[in-house]
Amino acid sequence: MTDSALLRRRFLAEVRTLRNERRDFHEWHRGRPHYLLWALDVDTPPLRARLAAAQRALDGLLLDGYRRQPHVTLALCGFPATGPSTATDEFDQRLIAAQLAALQAAAPAPFALEIGGLESFSSAPFLSVHDAGGALATIRRCLHADAPHPQGDYVPHVTVGLYADVWPTAEVARRFQALAAAPRLPCRITRLSLMGYAAADIGGALFTLADYELAERELRWRSAASVLDQALHAETP
Repeated sequence: MTDSALLRRRFLAEVRTLRNERRDFHEWHRGRPHYLLWALDVDTPPLRARLAAAQRALDGLLLDGYRRQPHVTLALCGFPATGPSTATDEFDQRLIAAQLAALQAAAPAPFALEIGGLESFSSAPFLSVHDAGGALATIRRCLHADAPHPQGDYVPHVTVGLYADVWPTAEVARRFQALAAAPRLPCRITRLSLMGYAAADIGGALFTLADYELAERELRWRSAASVLDQALHAETP
């Protein structure tokens, strides 16, 4: 769902933004170090420039230290399980194997996206993502992410940052006009990436474990393998 008018109405209906804070969030990660997700790596110079312009437009509103590279989240995996687990937020090699099999069977081809201007959730502003060909829905079904999200419809986006405090949404939305005339940026997608981040670091940088090449229908693990990478790779076909 990328209807800008609807996204704006939803944001304004919240009245105020949500405050984010920099802390450990141990009650969520419970000592588990890394959280994994599937995403599109869209870290290109034009997009970095667009993000920088968006951050300037929102100067003074965002939490310091947001270091996530430009990306479009496709599906959440969770915390890698280190043994038998029934936790709903953990996964093991069977999930990656099932996702890989589904991708190879559906064989989605490389596709194009367009990155637009500023919109926002109550907790975070973002650049809108436009998928005219509907490729994201196909890929998300392969990743078993087509069920309704607990927070509403899936909205493809590139996060700009996190709000540092409670701000009136009407005042925040007026700043979006700084990018209102910006043309959509074309973005050619040739791979999906299995990414992760340190769970205790809100807004911390992403690392990439593997890339699924759409044309070759092949999962390629990064050469600089971490312990986490090796554990998953060893048990994934």
